[in-house]
Amino acid sequence: MGLSMVPSVADAVTAWPLAGALNWLGRSGQLYALMPVSLPHLSLNDDDLYVLTHDGKVLWVGGAVDVVGDSASRARFRWALECADHAYSLEAEPGSVERLLMVWDLEAAEPVKGLCVA
Repeated sequence: MGLSMVPSVADAVTAWPLAGALNWLGRSGQLYALMPVSLPHLSLNDDDLYVLTHDGKVLWVGGAVDVVGDSASRARFRWALECADHAYSLEAEPGSVERLLMVWDLEAAEPVKGLCVA
């Protein structure tokens, strides 16, 4: 038998990088697929942005670079950790203009109801 060129459902699910992501709408209208992460075991990676929320309201957006290098962001992060009920992550290149725009956009983001990534 030859190899099938049609992917199986299992292949599609494992290949889809955003399976399990939740959609949030930024202040610009941009849709973001945020991956839920464990709040009690939150560990900041250099290559990711994190969004800490409480009752669907964004408390803090940033990454390891912000916590280490910016005292105002570090203070807000600590406050957000005490209040947050959810944490999310998404990839963002550190130091890029796009990352700064994503932070600004996500600071006023809202969860999108009724739309989810399969």
